[in-house]
Amino acid sequence: MTMKETYLKDYKALNYYIDSVDLSFELSPNNTRVMSTLSVRANENTRTGESLYLNGEELTLEKIILDELELSGQDYELIETGLIVKNPPRHFTLKITNTINPEANTRLSGLYLSDGAFCTQCEAEGFRRITYYVDRPDNLAIFKTTIIADKNDYPVLLSNGNFIESVDLGNGKMRVVWEDPFKKPAYLFALVAGKLDVLEDHFITGSGRKVELKIFVDPGEVDKAFYAMEALKKSMRWDEVHYGREYDLDIFMIVAVRFFNFGAMENKGLNVFNSKYVLANPETATDLDFERILAIIGHEYFHNWTGNRITCRDWFQLSLKEGLTVFRDQTFTADNTSPAIKRIDDVTTLRTFQFSEDAGPMSHPVQPKHYVKIDNFYTVTIYEKGAEVIRMMHTLLGKENFRKGMDLYFERHDGQAVTIEEFVKAMEDGGNIDLKQFRAWYDEAGTPHLKIKDNFDAVKKLYTLTVEQCIPGKSQDVTLHIPLSIGLLNKEGVEIVPTKVLDVKTKISNFQFEHIEHQPIVSLLRGFSAPVKVDYDYKDADLAVLLGHDTDSFSRWEAGQKLALRQLNNIDHHNHYFFDGLHHVLKTNFDDSAFKALLLTLPSQKYLIELGHDVNVEKIDSAYWGLSYMIALKNKALLMTCYEENVVPGDYKNTIEHNSKRRLKNLCLHYLSLLDQGELAAKQYNTSNNMTDTMAALSALTHIESYHREVILEDFYTQWKDNSLVLDKWFTLQATSRLPGTLQEVKRLTQHEKFDIKNPNTVRSVIGAFTNNFKHFHAVDSSGYSFLADEILKIDRLNAQLSSRLVEPLTQWKKFDKAHKIPMYSALKRIADDKNISSNLSEIVGKAI
Repeated sequence: MTMKETYLKDYKALNYYIDSVDLSFELSPNNTRVMSTLSVRANENTRTGESLYLNGEELTLEKIILDELELSGQDYELIETGLIVKNPPRHFTLKITNTINPEANTRLSGLYLSDGAFCTQCEAEGFRRITYYVDRPDNLAIFKTTIIADKNDYPVLLSNGNFIESVDLGNGKMRVVWEDPFKKPAYLFALVAGKLDVLEDHFITGSGRKVELKIFVDPGEVDKAFYAMEALKKSMRWDEVHYGREYDLDIFMIVAVRFFNFGAMENKGLNVFNSKYVLANPETATDLDFERILAIIGHEYFHNWTGNRITCRDWFQLSLKEGLTVFRDQTFTADNTSPAIKRIDDVTTLRTFQFSEDAGPMSHPVQPKHYVKIDNFYTVTIYEKGAEVIRMMHTLLGKENFRKGMDLYFERHDGQAVTIEEFVKAMEDGGNIDLKQFRAWYDEAGTPHLKIKDNFDAVKKLYTLTVEQCIPGKSQDVTLHIPLSIGLLNKEGVEIVPTKVLDVKTKISNFQFEHIEHQPIVSLLRGFSAPVKVDYDYKDADLAVLLGHDTDSFSRWEAGQKLALRQLNNIDHHNHYFFDGLHHVLKTNFDDSAFKALLLTLPSQKYLIELGHDVNVEKIDSAYWGLSYMIALKNKALLMTCYEENVVPGDYKNTIEHNSKRRLKNLCLHYLSLLDQGELAAKQYNTSNNMTDTMAALSALTHIESYHREVILEDFYTQWKDNSLVLDKWFTLQATSRLPGTLQEVKRLTQHEKFDIKNPNTVRSVIGAFTNNFKHFHAVDSSGYSFLADEILKIDRLNAQLSSRLVEPLTQWKKFDKAHKIPMYSALKRIADDKNISSNLSEIVGKAI
């Protein structure tokens, strides 16, 4: 397949801009009529008579009228990717009528049906599947939307902006009109129509305005939307306090739909969410589910200013809105949970997934320079690494100057489609700082490495750190501005130099500390101050001191992780520093039980693979579970005491204290279940009054051959078979089991009556979950790879965005040893050789092989 690349260097301003669009929809499941009236003007540099190009895919054109004159075939040209209007005037009105088939739209891009309700997803290039339009983010227009539909089948009709009117047309039809007073690109357009229940509330802004708040859900689900409503109000208040950003419309709406490719979408005033990230109560959602809902509600709301009011000039600027907004949602979530725990969780995600992406075939800068399908660039690099770049700016500027930079950004660019360069310039000017060298973080792919050595001169009482930076595979001329946060402790664990940020700006940098009495222990990369890998030869004894005493939560946790990695890499050797440290943590009382749980948690197998070369999966799996068993065996009594001390009596409460206790208790359950054949897990399941404890019990049982496992899995299914979101958890439990026969079980699950290959959530809960099953996905007979390739080819025919994400585990084939990399490559090659695969999937597998 020949794939056309789009390059940042080729960006050109539009020949024509659409200033306003009046849309009218006559909804029908398989024949929706769309009428658009576009007010068009030529760019001042556009030559008179130059053609107008409008994007369009899978549309049936009925007619085009230009300034009241219907165009004939000689006045326009239909091509595969859109419509060309020939020789238009410089200012004109264009009326287009076309039809689409939402029922057949399994790609879930454009206008489609979700359980019988109409829904849209237009980012990045879905609007062109609705009508002919200049479908680029730098085309900003005022939208007015009229929706006509059967009032019995679709009593709720929603679109962007403020509600204008609702009219009964007779004959069972209804017309509703919405108008968005703010200019926006087409990717922020939204329409929803269906039978929906609504939870209503309101919010009083800082200036005293009353904003209506509405969350629309499937009938009977309102009781699961209260937490999302509280999260929304917290987000609105937080953005006013921390960024001075007040909501700008009269109404803010969220709609939860079951069929959705992503987590959520920030359409102006009408956010569309995957139901998974809205619906929650203690019986159906875990503590982690609640936290994710808080973060994603916040993320999409914060986009109102960082994404909507100020948007991207082109898709190469995607991290302008996503990286910045992830940083904002991470900070918001930290303020409402535990900052230390949130930071460590975010770092774990970054190092496990983004570092892996940086080292793989899809490695790209935070600001990519070219792409084939922009859908493939909604990546952890754009989002999470982009957020780390913003966090580093916050570190370099300081809280006060960072806010000044943000205020200037909003002041300068409100209502505009802008670039990353313009954002950085606003931060420079507002924060009074030179970020010229720092700007390279947006341009360089790959994870920087810091090689650090130290020297202590006892006579001069001088301690020196030497830091050498490089990006593997890159020119040695590339040097980044890296904020390296450090502290110094003595051998007793007392901090002698508090946290200090070192500016690493050259290939080799030296930093000196005077008046140091004895050889110190350096605490490196405190708070994970930069997304880098650090190579420093710690002694086990020094790591033990950091684990026991470091004042920085991240560095303390990191010391424990390093000791655990050393034990995992040499599983037959008893590292007493690791086991003694673990024993000390178990006996110590912590103010935050969740932090204690993190200190007791081993690095994940996926992270172990990310760190390795010529990876032997069987060895990693054996070491991970072998060490887990040793931890349980050596600390059985302490683990049981810790478990019992952290049982939370009474009704479920979603509080920081209770969530932390459950996290620690359920980690203890994980270890103890390796010793007792699931007796404690079964007891917890049968007495649980919340989904967090229920899922912890099931997770412990899923790897154990016992009577309890089968009985409890069946009981769980019987109880939740009509709740698709909870049932997805049931699917995942079985797909990730280490027990023999799991692949056969997964194949049976794909034929289960509740499995729907058209629903991304269900597909991810079975097929996506199975790729995280290291024992069976990486089976030496390559059956796991063959199964994934088969399923990807099926799914690609229906939903290319989903298939191109599912293939990612195979693209890491170079990481593994010969026994695994050859069959992984063969599976990729089989996918690539299929002549009917989508351009989304073709781009990914093409780069991988």
